[in-house]
Amino acid sequence: MAKVLINGYGSIGKRVADAVSKQKDMEVIGVTKTKPDFEAKMAVDKGYKLYAAIPERKSLFEEKGVDIEGTIFDVIEDADIVVDCAPGGIGKENLENIYKKYNVKAILQGGEKAQYVEDNFNALWSYDRCYGKDYIRTVSCNTTGLCRTLYAINSATDIVKARVVLIRRGADPNDAKRGPINAIVPNPPTIPSHHGPDVCSVVPELEGKIITSAVIVPTTLMHMHSLMVETTGTTKDDIIDAIEKTPRIFTVSAEDGLNSTATIIEFARDLGRVRYDLNEIAIWKESINVVDNEVFLMQAVHQESDVIPENVDCIRAMLQMEDDNMKSIEMTNKAMGLMK
Repeated sequence: MAKVLINGYGSIGKRVADAVSKQKDMEVIGVTKTKPDFEAKMAVDKGYKLYAAIPERKSLFEEKGVDIEGTIFDVIEDADIVVDCAPGGIGKENLENIYKKYNVKAILQGGEKAQYVEDNFNALWSYDRCYGKDYIRTVSCNTTGLCRTLYAINSATDIVKARVVLIRRGADPNDAKRGPINAIVPNPPTIPSHHGPDVCSVVPELEGKIITSAVIVPTTLMHMHSLMVETTGTTKDDIIDAIEKTPRIFTVSAEDGLNSTATIIEFARDLGRVRYDLNEIAIWKESINVVDNEVFLMQAVHQESDVIPENVDCIRAMLQMEDDNMKSIEMTNKAMGLMK
């Protein structure tokens, strides 16, 4: 059993903890919080051993009556690997000040810079490259979504170039501090955006072939991507077939009422998903088209959950628990109850 420590039990951390706890070959030995908020109390109620991420704040948990096992330094030496789910920028500090000092393998999240780690992870593209490595970053929700779909397209034809417009949610549903409320904001106002280079950190062969732009809109539920991918030659049927064969992406139909990100989230609710998580990428079937060898499609990305199964597969790769990426994907998907 791989002993996994989750450093940061927030939006991503609590989902990673739940996903890891469902795997037959892994166990969560602890989770950390910086403050004794409702998430800390719920972690204890769910049976996770709770530790203070910042030792100096241990007394805050005791004052609030939140059961705590100690600090991160009381558990880190027992961990085979740490999944760092701290806010963006903090992961780099933890890597330098904690993980390397204690010689423990660590996974950072997409909010950190690609150059801080040995490699960047997507289960379809870079599992083999990350096998046995010590410090890896699982890329962001947007990059994860693009990597999966570009993998499907690449399996059907050769990619000549890709142009992607990302329509990004303004904030997560629990975030009361961010906007916009009544605006569409270029993010960033320059083109290309950083998303293309982030894809290339996983798929170097796309260097010079992908350009992205992004805007932020007043919604919280999901991101949406519009892809325009020039290829050496393919058909609509070939692309649909490739999508159906690729794990963690699937098609939805507007004719069935799944005509927006809101109805796709409702679909996830009706599936009985915890926190209405949709770890898979949903592609509107009606949007898939091929014109003069150029593939067009639109997809929805649930920003809170699509990276979660990638973290599980990354653990297996780094700890050399399974050398076949597709077998790891299958194990993860089955344990998490994913569709494909």
